[in-house]
Amino acid sequence: MTPRAPSSTYSPRSRDSESKSMHTRIVGELGLAIVAGELQPGDRLPAESQLLDRYDVSRPVLREAVRVLAAKGLVVSRQRSGAIVRPRNEWHLLDPDVLCWLIATKPQREFQATLMDVRRVFEPAAAALAARAASDEQVHRIEADFALMAEAGSIEQMLEPDLAFHRHIAEATNNDLMAYIGNMLSMALRESILISGRQPNAHERALPRHEAILDAIRGRDPLGARQATLVQLQEVADNLRESIQTEGLAAPRDEHRR
Repeated sequence: MTPRAPSSTYSPRSRDSESKSMHTRIVGELGLAIVAGELQPGDRLPAESQLLDRYDVSRPVLREAVRVLAAKGLVVSRQRSGAIVRPRNEWHLLDPDVLCWLIATKPQREFQATLMDVRRVFEPAAAALAARAASDEQVHRIEADFALMAEAGSIEQMLEPDLAFHRHIAEATNNDLMAYIGNMLSMALRESILISGRQPNAHERALPRHEAILDAIRGRDPLGARQATLVQLQEVADNLRESIQTEGLAAPRDEHRR
């Protein structure tokens, strides 16, 4: 009787898992290269044959990875020309992966300056709109976030409720686009909060600033909510400046101070 050959442990499921892993690696490496400037707008991605050799994957896996980069606004595929890097202003910068690559490749001082500019435009307007539009349930949710912030014993413990506080304010505008932007900014805010929180007593100083925002929203005071948010952002800018200077880097610009 002929011995039965041992059954292979390499199942279709394991092949699928390997394909997904390689797909993630291709997207990550090419995306990072684009955002870091190794591939400039107008450049073509390496030829398909080169990428197939580099990653040792099938053509469908590679093409799916390129489609993901296209969906993130980083490349456009053209017949006979291959995939071409798109202009920077066409990238989907709030896409979680693109934002992660941006944080990883941009000097910290520059990224924080860019983020502060966005926060000064977005957060005061969101707080003012939330003061007008929030339901009682949404206000209670923001109150619950602040209560958790107050209970936190450190900036690390305060991080998640702080992020939720800002995210729920954006949601309380009852504007789907504002809520989306607020949610997408959470990843960038995480890094900013941790850096600004390195200053002594940052946790204690942050609480009354956030409470002032909450009080204005709870009191249905749009102007007060806007002003309280600007004050809180100034505190963040000051803390960021001090933290980054301590590490020997240039501080984020602050054109609002005189």
